Amino acid sequence: MADAVIIDAVRTPLGRGKPGGVLSGTHPVDLLAHTLRAVVERNDLDPELIDDVIAGSVTQASEQSLNIGRRAVLAAGFPERVPATTIDRQCGSSQQAIHFAAQAIMSGTQDIVVAAGVESMSRVPMGSSVQGATDLDGPAFHERYPEGLVSQGIASELIAARWGLSRAQVDEFALRSQVNAAAARDGGAFDSEIVPLKVVGPDGALHLVTSDEGIRASTTEGLAALRPAFQADWAQERFPQINWVTTAANSSQLTDGAAAVLVTSDAKAKELGLTPRARIHSLAVEGDDPLYMLTAVIPATAKLLARAGLSVDDIDLFEVNEAFASVVLAWLAETGADPAKVNVNGGAIALGHPLGASGARLAGTMLNALEQRDGRYGLQVMCEAGGLSNAMIIERR
Repeated sequence: MADAVIIDAVRTPLGRGKPGGVLSGTHPVDLLAHTLRAVVERNDLDPELIDDVIAGSVTQASEQSLNIGRRAVLAAGFPERVPATTIDRQCGSSQQAIHFAAQAIMSGTQDIVVAAGVESMSRVPMGSSVQGATDLDGPAFHERYPEGLVSQGIASELIAARWGLSRAQVDEFALRSQVNAAAARDGGAFDSEIVPLKVVGPDGALHLVTSDEGIRASTTEGLAALRPAFQADWAQERFPQINWVTTAANSSQLTDGAAAVLVTSDAKAKELGLTPRARIHSLAVEGDDPLYMLTAVIPATAKLLARAGLSVDDIDLFEVNEAFASVVLAWLAETGADPAKVNVNGGAIALGHPLGASGARLAGTMLNALEQRDGRYGLQVMCEAGGLSNAMIIERR
């Protein structure tokens, strides 16, 4: 079986996913094309050699519909023969793109694949693909789950209640994310992964965006003053155990952004004179209770470590997507991982969560952090709507 290796990983700066956000004037096709172009130019790779481009995008509607991956390939100036597809595993879409790329290479059917993702949450709002449907599930689903499922915000509250997480604990974790992200930005930790992007500002002029817009100064007192974001009478009646600890500040941010990861076989890298930065060591995907929705990171991590023949103590750094602070804290409680090794450069609470791009963004951040700390193994895991999770271990070269 061929080894799948990561040659490079890039991303755009991340912008707030709302009107007026720094990237809100940029079409998502252009966002994705920018990262595709950058990942081949940085490595002096002829795009004619690319076997496939696999792009994650969650809200595949409007400007992100009709296989945005293919349109981004063409917008990037790649040869017309380079194919592309767009996939949706919710928040883990571009991590799944990395999995598919690695699996194609390991199987020997492809040699060079770009795994990527994009989400412009300012231009294509989350949930807009529902198009007003009043029943997404159908009779057979309702027969199995007669009370129905809940939103991710309510799922976060259920997790907090089940693991006994207080408002102070989730706020403390949120503050840590902001502090770590600000320190990483100021220390240049993101410089090798961000590819600056020229955007048209409100004044009609071009501006160069070089850093993430969502990082902000926070205080314990400021976080404590915020109201719960998802509080509802119906939910309290159905789930009296909920204590309402989830706020906008201890949740991931709505975000615009794109990311791309260049994956090849080890043999093809040697043939082309490319230098692998890491080997994709092990992969796993797992499901869990869809009511709690976001807890599959726990069994996915256990499955991945067992498959890899490693323990949690063997892992040097973890990237656990910060959909909500409660998710990461529950994962920590169950896995026994060292909190000091988790999201060392901040996470989605501070940097943002451009849904379809986050998996590829986390991979690049983890790879850079391993290099900066001389680590060997990095484990990335993401919760996904529907009670799903992707998990991956990379081994630095």
